[in-house]
Amino acid sequence: MTLTPNALCFGDGLPGAGAPCHVVLSADGLRLIPPEGSPLVEESIAFSALSVAAGGLDHDHLVLSWTSGTLPRTLYLKDPALIVAFRRTAPPELTDSLERAAEHVRRARHNHRWLWGSAAGMVVGLGLLIWFGSDLIVDWAVARIPIEWEQKLGEAVYQDALSKDTVLKEGAAVGAVLEMTQRLTDKIPHNPYKFQVSVVQSPVVNAFALPGGYVVVYTGLMKKAESGEEVAGVLSHELNHVLQRHGLERMVKMLGLAAVVSIVVGDQQGLIGLAKELGLNLVTLKFGREQETEADVTGIRLLSDARIAPDGMIGFFERLSEKDKARVELFSTHPMSAARADRLKAELAALPKRSPEPFTFDWKTVQESLAKAEPGK
Repeated sequence: MTLTPNALCFGDGLPGAGAPCHVVLSADGLRLIPPEGSPLVEESIAFSALSVAAGGLDHDHLVLSWTSGTLPRTLYLKDPALIVAFRRTAPPELTDSLERAAEHVRRARHNHRWLWGSAAGMVVGLGLLIWFGSDLIVDWAVARIPIEWEQKLGEAVYQDALSKDTVLKEGAAVGAVLEMTQRLTDKIPHNPYKFQVSVVQSPVVNAFALPGGYVVVYTGLMKKAESGEEVAGVLSHELNHVLQRHGLERMVKMLGLAAVVSIVVGDQQGLIGLAKELGLNLVTLKFGREQETEADVTGIRLLSDARIAPDGMIGFFERLSEKDKARVELFSTHPMSAARADRLKAELAALPKRSPEPFTFDWKTVQESLAKAEPGK
């Protein structure tokens, strides 16, 4: 018999929007039953292993936390009947936590009445602020999005964006991109992201970054590049879009007031839902001139720090912009101007002179492996 999910589970390795599951209560604790195909595993959790709090946008969820093996897990119960049953079944040692959660809900609902009473004024005020000073509001909103939220946002869009693509899991091209990524990320001080760089089989000459550290490099770009250093230049540029939170800024700006309100009230799931509605619009996002310049400058500095020849970045952009501008997807989102190229050259001239260290792979071998991996070959 198929059990209807009555709860959502969150944690490492689970979807950003949560993994649905069915919870069954017993005298000793609860049993978590995932549906078929879920990344969750069925397990029993004793009451003694649980901590309890209130949560959700309307503070009508009961939030249970525990550690499964070494992985932290959080379970959101919204079904009123299940919450009542949990309160009746829970042992005395959880009573205090439940009472505190109930008091938190009462206070939150009181605050919500006040909040919605002043919502019209806030909406008008925020609307005016966004209209007259959108960049300030976007910066303010982005600064209040935790890295954990950003990672969940990027994960949700990333999974949807690549659902119909062929992602290469092994081979010379994957190994080369992993080596580039490792060289670059090792030189990022206080890096808050766990970058996930994927190689996707596609003739499109492009690469893109999503909020939270998700980066995609198309094989079409790797075939067009004359060296690993050229691809590393594009990759460094994309990594710095993430580090500077440019994708997040553009996302908040596109979503407008709805995103700002979600951030103000702490509605993580609502913000993820809004981001998923944008879908492929985030993949084809066109950054502003200042954002592109910032990613250029910080990108070429990172290449220098990693001892990867930084002139490959300039050469690749210039060569593509001159020869293939009409049909290269890269320039629909990363337009290269003469002024931008000159800025890169000036930045390169000002960098310390460092002897580049070659990669361990042979670039021609990498490109030959991509040709062999093409469908029908």
